[in-house]
Amino acid sequence: MIERRPFESLGGANHGWLNAKHHFSFANYYDPKRMSWGNLRVWNDDEIAAGSGFPPHPHSDMEIITYVREGAITHEDSLGNKGRTEAGDVQVMSAGTGIRHAEYNAEPTLTRIFQIWIEPTKRGEAPAWGAKPFPKGDRAGQFVVLASGFDDDGDALPIRTDARIVAATLKAGESATYPLGATRRGYLVPAKGEVEINGVHLNARDGAAITDEATITVTAVNDAEIVLVDAA
Repeated sequence: MIERRPFESLGGANHGWLNAKHHFSFANYYDPKRMSWGNLRVWNDDEIAAGSGFPPHPHSDMEIITYVREGAITHEDSLGNKGRTEAGDVQVMSAGTGIRHAEYNAEPTLTRIFQIWIEPTKRGEAPAWGAKPFPKGDRAGQFVVLASGFDDDGDALPIRTDARIVAATLKAGESATYPLGATRRGYLVPAKGEVEINGVHLNARDGAAITDEATITVTAVNDAEIVLVDAA
């Protein structure tokens, strides 16, 4: 079963410096039918104005994955980590027992990100942060694991949860298949382009909530960039 969630149906708020759309209930947006999807709790589609960003603020007991769609994001945290993550690349933060961080768009142009929160399998562990480049050419025509809680996904950024984040870039007419498993939940968003997923059409930035699908096949209607969370 695949439920399309049109971009136009998402909650959100425009704060001027931040134009945020929420796939799930978040901040002042509340929808009891969109509280979470398994252990996936948040998927925010954020546009951050040049020279602005989120000032230092705390998190705990959450796995936070930032996928940069355009521009770049600069991170600083209370552990002393600092890094700049560019378009197509990923950063992860395991908030654990508690961490303060800031995220800024230090670029001269707009930055667009997906920020994904997944509930951890274990609580009370030490906080951590990491980032890694994922060249889009390496995922041309296929899904590549970006972040994972499974030990056998060795090239992925580690997260402390029963989930993985995968991505693919497809040329128009190309297809990629992912073995989700009928007992798992998937949530897929095209960052760019239109796709069909097991016959269901999605526009750019639509969400697809997936259950009871052992395998999903994504076909690009036009050139597309896809992000998928495989959730418990």
